[in-house]
Amino acid sequence: MISSWWLSLSLAMKILWGVTLAASLIFLIQSIMTFIGADAGDGGIDTDFDTGFDSQVADATVEGGTNLYTFRNFVNFILGFGWSAILLQEKITSVPLLLIVSVIIGVALVTAVMYLFKWLSGMQQSGNINIYKSAVGCNGTVYLTIPGERSGEGKVQISINNSVREYDAVTDSDALKTGTPIRVTEVLNANTVVVEPLEPEII
Repeated sequence: MISSWWLSLSLAMKILWGVTLAASLIFLIQSIMTFIGADAGDGGIDTDFDTGFDSQVADATVEGGTNLYTFRNFVNFILGFGWSAILLQEKITSVPLLLIVSVIIGVALVTAVMYLFKWLSGMQQSGNINIYKSAVGCNGTVYLTIPGERSGEGKVQISINNSVREYDAVTDSDALKTGTPIRVTEVLNANTVVVEPLEPEII
């Protein structure tokens, strides 16, 4: 029955179903990893999976941030767009109108998830951790590429008191790419730290 249904679909619908189901699976994995505190990191699966949008695109979070160009947001858009197009195709017979509605829903989902994670991140960071006392000296990894010589901000995930936290970050060194091990050297404010690359140990 499933095979006959699949064969009855047009090539465009087969592609749409395939992409949408793949995005749904990735979204599920991202959500599980996020809520167990291990973030699939646009590195593993999320947000920092480097595809060349600028080394950061796919550089989510939000996790917790409002950076638009992340793999997480791309997945969220495909999720909203794909399921909207699939579920509304019989109700909206005009293909251009269907595409417009699906794009709007996709963008709305991206926006909603971005601000949800931003809110959750703010709740987490405003907990019982005093960044000024606890962050300096902590190690972590670059989540979104950090421009060199304090020319811009990126994001890092650092471990403080056995809890993974995400902060905006700048560096005095050359640009630090996603996944680079780092150490916090200074705290600029409650949301921003200064980091340096963590030199590999020589055994």
